[in-house]
Amino acid sequence: MGEAVLRKVGVEVHGIRMPVIRRGDDLVKMAAEHLVEAAASGYAPFTIRDRDVVGVTESLVARAQGNIVTLEEIAADVRDKIPEGDAAVAFPILSRNRFMSLLDGIVRGIRGKVHLFLSFPSDEVGNQLIDPAEYLKRSSGMPECFGTAEYDARFGRYRHPFTGVDYVELYKDLAPGRIEIHFTNNPLRILDVTSRVVMANIHNRVLYAGLLRERGASVWTLDQICTEPRSNGGGYNPEFGLLGSNYSQEGTVKLFPRDAGPFARSLQQEILRLTGRRVEVLVYGDGAFKDPVCGIWELADPVVSPGYTDGLKGTPSEIKFKMIADNAQGDAEEAVRSAIRSKPAASGRESGLAEEKNALGTTPRRYTDLLGSLCDLVSGSGDRGTPVIHISGYFDSYIDG
Repeated sequence: MGEAVLRKVGVEVHGIRMPVIRRGDDLVKMAAEHLVEAAASGYAPFTIRDRDVVGVTESLVARAQGNIVTLEEIAADVRDKIPEGDAAVAFPILSRNRFMSLLDGIVRGIRGKVHLFLSFPSDEVGNQLIDPAEYLKRSSGMPECFGTAEYDARFGRYRHPFTGVDYVELYKDLAPGRIEIHFTNNPLRILDVTSRVVMANIHNRVLYAGLLRERGASVWTLDQICTEPRSNGGGYNPEFGLLGSNYSQEGTVKLFPRDAGPFARSLQQEILRLTGRRVEVLVYGDGAFKDPVCGIWELADPVVSPGYTDGLKGTPSEIKFKMIADNAQGDAEEAVRSAIRSKPAASGRESGLAEEKNALGTTPRRYTDLLGSLCDLVSGSGDRGTPVIHISGYFDSYIDG
C-alpha cells in the first residue's frame, strides 16, 4: 500500500461566474447548476463537500425578485407617516449610491421644511465631513448643534477625499430652499426644531429613535419605510424597509432582498439534490470590515447576512494557535494538536477556564459575519462577475485529514 496522502490545503474559496440575472429568473436553480458546472470545469475543478459554504450576494437575490421601489413610492409612504408640517431627517451616511436617492424620495414626501441633521466630524461609517486636522485645531468651544454658517466659518467646506464630493452642498442642493442643514452628534437636539423625525442612520437607529420617542417625538427609522408593496408587483421589505438599499436606475432604488432565509434553505436543498452534499448557504451583503487606508467601515447594510441556513448559527470555538505553540512545554506540535482535540471534551469550571485561556485573543465574531465578509472580499462589486462564492474547508481544523 502507498503512503496516505497528507492534506496540505486548508480553506479554499472559489468565485462562481454567473450570467446576468433578471427579474423572475429561477436563481435557486441557476446558482446550483452553475456551482456544479464550475466544480467540474476543466479550468480549475474542485470538489463540493459536506459542510462547504455557498454564498450568494444579496443584490442577485433582490434582482431576481425585482425588489425595486420608485422614489414616488418612497414619497407616498413618507407622506402617509408624516401628513403635514416640518420634519427632520437625521444622521444619514454620506453616499450618492446609498442615500442620495433615499433623501430625494423622503424630501418629496415631507410637505414642510426638511431639517437635515449630520453627525461630525464623520458619519457613522467613517465618511468625513471635516478635515481631521482642522477639526482637532478648531473644535474647542464649538456649540453642540450648529448650522452651515458656523460650519463654514469654523472649518470651511470639505470634499470627500475619495469621491471629491462636497456632501453638505450636494444634499442641500437637492431641494434648494427646503432643506436646512444642522450639525450635531446629540439626537436630542433635533427636538429643538421638530418632533417629527426620519431616523436615517443604520447601526444606532434603535438607540437614537428610542431616546427621541421617550420625549414624545414621532420617529420612523428607515426599516419602517416601504415595508409593504404600494403597487402591484412593487418592491418592499417587511424586515428592513429601505435599509440596505442601493441606487438602481434613475428614479428607483433596489431594496435588500426579502425571504433570504427561505432562499438559502431552498438552495441548500437544490445542491443536495444535484450533488448529494449538504452544504451551508448564506445570502451576503457588505462585509463587516474597516478599510485601513480611508478609515471607512464597509458595513452600510443593516446586517452582513440577511438569511442563512441553520448550520451557520453561532460563533467559532477556536484555540489561539500561536499562543499554544509559544507557551508549549516540550513538543509544540503535540501541544497544539492536544489543545484542538480537547476542545469538545472541555466541561466544568476548571476546563472552562483552560479553554478560555487557550482562546485568548480570538474575537467571538459570528460565522455569518466572518463568512459574509470573506464572500464580499472575494466577489467585490466590480467586474469579476462572481456573485456566488464557494468556500471549502472553513469548518476544518489543523488536525483534520
